[in-house]
Amino acid sequence: MIQYINQYPENEEFDYAKRLRLLRERKLAQTAEKVKREGGLNEDDYGRVVAPDYFKFKIVPNHPDGHFYGYSGWTENFTKLLAEHPLYVDPLDAFVGRGFFFLIRLRGMTGDPSYPYPWNPAYPFDELKALFDRYNIICGIGRDHHFNPDIRMGLELGWGGILRKLERHRAQNGPETYEFYDSEIAVVKAIVSFLRRISCQLAEFALIERNPALKKNLEEMADINFRMADGVPATMREAIQWMCHFSMFSRLYNRGSAGGQLDQLLLPYYENDRRAGRITDEEAKFYLGCLFFNDSRYYQLGGPDIDGNDTVNHLSYLILEAADAVNIACNLTVRVHDKTDPVFLRKAVECLFRNKMGWPRFSGDKALVDGFMRCGFPREEAIRRISSGCHWMSIPGKEYTLNDIVKINAAKVFEVAWDEMFESGEKSLERLWNLFLKHMKCAVEATADGIRFHLNHQDRNEPELILNLLSHGPIEKGCDVTKGATYFNLCMDGAALATVADSFAAIEQRIIDEKRLTFDELNTVIQSNFEGVEGEYIRRMLQHSERYCQGNSRGDRWAVRVSGEYSALVRSQNERYPGLNFIPGWFSWSNTIYFGRHVGATPNGRRAKEAISHGANPHPGFRRDGAVTAMCNSIASIQPGYGNTAPVQLELDPGTANSPEALDKLVSMIRTLLNSGNTLLNINIIDGDKVLAAHENPDLFPDLVVRVTGFTAYFSMLSKDFRQLVVDRIIDKRS
Repeated sequence: MIQYINQYPENEEFDYAKRLRLLRERKLAQTAEKVKREGGLNEDDYGRVVAPDYFKFKIVPNHPDGHFYGYSGWTENFTKLLAEHPLYVDPLDAFVGRGFFFLIRLRGMTGDPSYPYPWNPAYPFDELKALFDRYNIICGIGRDHHFNPDIRMGLELGWGGILRKLERHRAQNGPETYEFYDSEIAVVKAIVSFLRRISCQLAEFALIERNPALKKNLEEMADINFRMADGVPATMREAIQWMCHFSMFSRLYNRGSAGGQLDQLLLPYYENDRRAGRITDEEAKFYLGCLFFNDSRYYQLGGPDIDGNDTVNHLSYLILEAADAVNIACNLTVRVHDKTDPVFLRKAVECLFRNKMGWPRFSGDKALVDGFMRCGFPREEAIRRISSGCHWMSIPGKEYTLNDIVKINAAKVFEVAWDEMFESGEKSLERLWNLFLKHMKCAVEATADGIRFHLNHQDRNEPELILNLLSHGPIEKGCDVTKGATYFNLCMDGAALATVADSFAAIEQRIIDEKRLTFDELNTVIQSNFEGVEGEYIRRMLQHSERYCQGNSRGDRWAVRVSGEYSALVRSQNERYPGLNFIPGWFSWSNTIYFGRHVGATPNGRRAKEAISHGANPHPGFRRDGAVTAMCNSIASIQPGYGNTAPVQLELDPGTANSPEALDKLVSMIRTLLNSGNTLLNINIIDGDKVLAAHENPDLFPDLVVRVTGFTAYFSMLSKDFRQLVVDRIIDKRS
């Protein structure tokens, strides 16, 4: 196990601020150790720590290929992991619940970003795979979580209540459901046993610890964990401890999912504690800070209730203050609407600029709610759909979504269309556009087919044994969430919007209107990757065509056209698969590098294998002045409009808010951008010199945090390629 017992003198005193400071130092040291042991991780921090050297977990395969699949395989291995997993305890902390592994990765990885995890060989999809490979599609088959559990359900039931619910419904359903119930019951019993074991270990450590304050804390931790083994939380500290447990178990299983609307989940416990005199605001902030050290889960703050009133409350402020105090990678999103508390919003923007850690970010309630209602949902459900991941929203416990998993590389689709045009027939802009639509239709239909295939067979590959427990439907119906969710709102993101739009715009401007090139001349330099002096001259001419995000440009008009047709194609899949609701978005996550490597040179002047454009953002260098307003207006114009986001990624200089007046202008700008139709603002406050120095020597900057795409990460945890993504944006901003 990992424990920090008797690390401090018997007479040393601790207040909450000191404990948070020491915990932060420990957190940064653990991050450095992860980087040293595991290299560039290119993902969220997850709160995971490096396992002790002696602990080597061995999976139990149930298939000749050396992997495990289905209910039996996942149940056996997860319960085994819980039985063997050591305790991590720090007497400075208010909570336990830190894990060492992701079982999904212990099972094995393929090394292919399109299909990163092994798939049950009993269900092949070779015909679909050929289409996925042709269009460079990340299909989602075999992928997990990326939907939001209902944490409130868990807090109300506790593990004991969940177990009784499973047993009750097993008795009411037929034998065909017993495999599901028996697996879930075994998992919950293993969780209860784990919590009882660690509560006993905590009690033993309390006997050993010599510092009175830390000894008392360990005694309290032991009592709380014993009660939380099968009881329900009654206090704020117990509720957060339950959340830390769930976070650990879901991360251990398959990296888990989001945390929910934090200022509403914890509000009744906080208010009850205050009324009973059990807690002070400083103590509450300490517990919240410890929660952030435990895991970097996504939490939403604020937003409207069903009557349109703001839900920001005193606890919302305490959450911001706690995040400000720990000053690490946090994934907080403030939901902005017409009645958002202006003082709270200003405080959130202050935190963003003061800490320069990429949090909080800001989501636009109006566009998100209106868009989701276009899918046929009532307003009350649209409001419940909260920020839950890098760019995605989800109704806790009600949706199965594959959010931020499924991606179609539109640049590859364009390349296939371009190559077909040159095989035979007319070479024209109109024909190229029609070929692009033809192949995008094939790509979208193949992706929808893959999602349907995934839903049919995923429970035989990797059932969601943890998230099923906090979903509405699976326990009642006796089946995995992939078959028993309340709603199936399936995300289908496009990527490379700017790459494609700028390519069409360059062709229109340089070939059709100005006649400075012919299609054959352009194809020649594309096939040679703009080789030689002439190729470089043409490349720069193409790059200086009217581009997406310049403002009412050819690139802007093509982007609107591409996005509109893409959304229509995605929505048309609902007719092919009744009961499934396919929702379009534009987001590449960190696949800009991977997708770019699969695409040759493109007519926008991009060289072969270079990264595609990031999400809904323009290519770097879109305007000499890099105007934020022009960019954001263009991104607002291409929003798919059905409740998923096409985020704005902004890099701002720390001096942008160097006075109260400047800060007020930024708050106003955020409101304006979100009221104009934008759905999500990811903002980095970039000290360019510091980031450039950290790119060369990341070990010297262990506390530097950036928002890479939708997630925040310690800069030192990123690979060189991923760090370069951030560096390129800085260089572009400076130029």
